[in-house]
Amino acid sequence: MDKFIRVFRWISILEAISFLVLLLIAMPLKYMFNSPEMVSTVGMAHGVLFVLYVMGAYWMYEKLNWSLKTLAIVIICSILPFGPFYADKKYLPNTK
Repeated sequence: MDKFIRVFRWISILEAISFLVLLLIAMPLKYMFNSPEMVSTVGMAHGVLFVLYVMGAYWMYEKLNWSLKTLAIVIICSILPFGPFYADKKYLPNTK
């Protein structure tokens, strides 16, 4: 079980970082400097990671016996900057 929690934790971290890079670096480059290339690359990576995050959250819901409320909070965290970091600390058990 610890292996799957660690995998979800890594997906969560990467999803959060990709979202922050998209918001704080790629979007300003696109709109302030007319350079949209990074949005395409980071946006695609973020999209894939977002889908993996939602699928992983559902899997954690089943394996960790989360309530529907907890699942909803974890999924909502995926659309907030820094949200996955909060979900990780609050809802995932510590692994060694």
